[in-house]
Amino acid sequence: MNTLPAIALALLLAACGSSDETDAPAVQVTELGTGVYAVATGDAGNPVEGKYYAAADGSRLLVLNDTDQQASAIYRRAAGAGWQVSPATAGTAVDLLASNAVSSTVLDGASIAGRYAVRLATGAAATLSISANGDIVPGDTACKLSGKLAVTPLPNALKLELGTAGCGDLPALADGYLVVDRDYSPAVFRLVATGAKAPVDLWAYAR
Repeated sequence: MNTLPAIALALLLAACGSSDETDAPAVQVTELGTGVYAVATGDAGNPVEGKYYAAADGSRLLVLNDTDQQASAIYRRAAGAGWQVSPATAGTAVDLLASNAVSSTVLDGASIAGRYAVRLATGAAATLSISANGDIVPGDTACKLSGKLAVTPLPNALKLELGTAGCGDLPALADGYLVVDRDYSPAVFRLVATGAKAPVDLWAYAR
């Protein structure tokens, strides 16, 4: 009995099934050129505001805010890859209603070295220090924030690896960005990262 046709048919069916599983709708975001932008999306009568960071290598970061200026969604794209969103949603399309370029610069760890306090969702504060080489060192508060910052092609940003302990609903480990913007004043920067149910968004103030 010749089993080759049966094997070929099984492989063909398996390949078709695999293709169906990987054809989930992609996340799409309006493309903007290199720089930093104040943007708006959603309903023109009730727009959602945010900031869009674009690097020359194709990497992108879009942070959309709720009415309390907390991140409601974080979209990011590595160079040569597709968009990802937190909280995870497949088939999302973000069409920008407006975009205005704002000042941008390249950051390094030394430029934001210092001592800071961040306000948690519970209302409590957490203190931390950032060294000149980008180490995040926890302070003496109950919530301990630690991690590492690194240079990224994205303007006004540093790559963030964040660890937490004793910080309520914050994930133990998260990755994202430290972003700086004069519009955040009196905050010096904010830490935005992925979370299981909602984005991590911590605004930092000098102390």
